[in-house]
Amino acid sequence: MSEPYLPYTPQVEQEQPNESRLIEDIIEHMAQARQQVFDKHRHAVRDAHAKSHAFLKGILTVPVLPPHLAQGIFAEPGHYDVMVRLSAAPGDLRSDQVPVPHGFALKILNVPGARLLADDPSDGKNQDILMVNIPVLAFGTLRKYQQMLPLVTRAEQAPDPMLKGMRSMARSLNALVDKAGLEVPVTLKGWARSQNHILGETYHTMAALRYGDYMAKISVAPESTSVRQLTNIPMQISHDSSIRDLVRDFFKHHSADYVLRAQLCTSLERMPIEDASVLWPEEESAHQTIGTLHFPKQDSYSPERRVYADDVLSFNPWHGVQAHQPLGSIMRVRKQAYERSASFRHRMNTQPRAEPQQLDDMPD
Repeated sequence: MSEPYLPYTPQVEQEQPNESRLIEDIIEHMAQARQQVFDKHRHAVRDAHAKSHAFLKGILTVPVLPPHLAQGIFAEPGHYDVMVRLSAAPGDLRSDQVPVPHGFALKILNVPGARLLADDPSDGKNQDILMVNIPVLAFGTLRKYQQMLPLVTRAEQAPDPMLKGMRSMARSLNALVDKAGLEVPVTLKGWARSQNHILGETYHTMAALRYGDYMAKISVAPESTSVRQLTNIPMQISHDSSIRDLVRDFFKHHSADYVLRAQLCTSLERMPIEDASVLWPEEESAHQTIGTLHFPKQDSYSPERRVYADDVLSFNPWHGVQAHQPLGSIMRVRKQAYERSASFRHRMNTQPRAEPQQLDDMPD
């Protein structure tokens, strides 16, 4: 019996109408917003996920996997050192009292395989996998992204009390729609998110990437009791940087384990590559474990670690190997967006731009 998973071919990607112009419009808008944030803080931050909550050092264990999962950097069992940055989604430094999505940026060190950016001397030998605690992107096509970006930027520039009010209204509307038995729109779900504990959340790539011979979305979910017991538990937010302190206190006393998973594509109709707003049905393709992440006790926000991870370290879904190429128009725009953001940030902060070669490159 053959596997139900669709094989990867370059033809699964379809260039969107006016794609080059749309990408340039998006890049230009992001550049303007980036400059405004820099003028505000006199310090360059990331275009998205600007605020850090924690920086972790750990280890990824890849077990012996069946052939359909033993792909790319997961083809052989073994261990990799990893770095993780936990963050808030907006492209500005907002109070933790404003509910927002959060990110889990994973960097796997010293992986084998031909590079995606072979001509980039700063690319190193690492694999970046960027995830958010929402399974899909509300504006999952290039056209929708270009149309929604100005609205998102204006919302992020609103005062904190106004943002908190908008989130509260969204939660009330979400409850009403759900109670009526109607499907809740993806955008409303995002705005209505509760501030559940960042360490108990499940994180998703939202968009697809190549998974060796196949295509997949990647996710990471709590595994050890220490973090599973935090799932769906609201965080106690008392000040602007409460989440930093909650995570730092956790890792002062506890270790944490997570499972890394792949959801393989079985249908381009029900699991489209070019629309990241479509939730891939789990009943058709389950999330399958491809590795375990272990994070020992550590100081997740020392001054030295913060400076290194915020100003020197960079994450980019295109930092990786060809076997895990990002797929779809949202991923294609990210190729330029992340590169220009990183170049601006390193130039304006006069910080070196270099990929870590070993775990100790991130200070304790």
